[in-house]
Amino acid sequence: MFLTITTTGTPEHPATDLGFLLHKHPDKAQAFSTSFGTAHVFYPEAEEGGCTAALLLEVDAVALVRRGKGKGRGGAPDAALAQYVNDRPYAASSLLAVALGNVFSSAMRGVCRARPERAAQPLPLRVEVPAVPARGGPGLVRRLFEPLGWAVTAEAVPLDTRFPEWGDSRYVRLVLESGTRTLSDALRHLYVLLPVLDDAKHYWVSPDEVDKLLRAGEGWLPGHPEQKLITSRYLSRRWSLTREAMERLELLRLAETDDSDVEEIDNAVAAETEQEDRPTPLAVLRREAILAALADHAAARVLDLGCGEGHLVRELLKEPRFTRITGVDVSVRALAIAARRLGLERMGERQAARVNLLQGSLAYTDKRLKGYDAAVLSEVIEHLDLPRLPALEYAVFGAARPATVVVTTPNVEYNVRWETLPAGHVRHRDHRFEWTREEFRTWAAKVAERHGYQVGFRPVGPDDPEVGPPTQMAVFTTGTTTDATEKEAEAA
Repeated sequence: MFLTITTTGTPEHPATDLGFLLHKHPDKAQAFSTSFGTAHVFYPEAEEGGCTAALLLEVDAVALVRRGKGKGRGGAPDAALAQYVNDRPYAASSLLAVALGNVFSSAMRGVCRARPERAAQPLPLRVEVPAVPARGGPGLVRRLFEPLGWAVTAEAVPLDTRFPEWGDSRYVRLVLESGTRTLSDALRHLYVLLPVLDDAKHYWVSPDEVDKLLRAGEGWLPGHPEQKLITSRYLSRRWSLTREAMERLELLRLAETDDSDVEEIDNAVAAETEQEDRPTPLAVLRREAILAALADHAAARVLDLGCGEGHLVRELLKEPRFTRITGVDVSVRALAIAARRLGLERMGERQAARVNLLQGSLAYTDKRLKGYDAAVLSEVIEHLDLPRLPALEYAVFGAARPATVVVTTPNVEYNVRWETLPAGHVRHRDHRFEWTREEFRTWAAKVAERHGYQVGFRPVGPDDPEVGPPTQMAVFTTGTTTDATEKEAEAA
């Protein structure tokens, strides 16, 4: 079983950085023991201009049978023999996916202490697997990889070149090429889709496989057009696990579309409290407050981090003072919707030069995010697991470091004012947490102290004297505080 990963480089960014990203030195051939054989990592090529890392998996058929406790299929002699004589040593399968996860675990997570900036930087990549079982043929291979931005070559392998009339086998030679892509993304795509193509798992599929699938599929699986097939095959067609995974993926898909779903909920609960005049939707008030904060600090170049379907980007484009607007989101699907809503293809040249949409994860540093006057995180942080907040914090405040950062998040204290929201429930089912005003201010103060910012706070929406506003906003600056209440007190 064999796989190669190739990249090219420049004097500024040599291709041999691939060794740092994979945590495997190009000058060493290394071997790693697994429960089904030995994985070897070596570099057929390691030059500044081009570098290739190879993973060779030697499968021990006897160990694999023992690991499965010698269970054959049907108990027939030929079935027992098939346990030892099969394509497992040669054709990529879940065994290779497991080896990728074990040998390149740090690279798959996007972690590289020696070159952290390179881990988040897209690379020109070429992945080749000589033999992949494809139950669905080359067409299925393309349907799985092309929506992820890969240029796919899937050549069917003939059963026997001496007898072309026999036709093709179920194996393909797979080559994936990308303009630019992070190594982490590439490894996670392979980790999930190789077993899907084989339509088999060579180990017991337990409930924790759902968590593995969602981790590896973060950022791309929720919006994939073949999501159902991928989920079903990856989980060995176990219906209960597939149903659980599909439900959780739907929650992730909703979370990746910015605050459009939150806006719908906010509007619905706001309708319960409307009196004679229909109140302004909270999502609209939120965007107005963000625009006011950006105007207060004369921001011209603005990042919308977690831009989703482009609601805030659209409002920013209406204001000529914003000369450079960049929306960033992990979801390719959301960005495609944003591009359609903004009418990028029909936009005039001058207007189009002001806006840019980028795919990227806020959990990793990204050089493309440097050089902006301001960054906005509108209803984003509450969708992250708390252990991941420090990574976002460093990527925004430590690495990108705009002069102004605007953060909005729900105020959980205000939830008691929503009559239609059950007690103890968060406003959106994908919210990992919702903070009180004190919790939010404590977090913001610590972030500001760690990264040399000052921070002020502003209410968004009706400021209830008992429970505060429905949305709370923090404005971080490298200059003076922006606390609206303090400014009002000074004016008085």
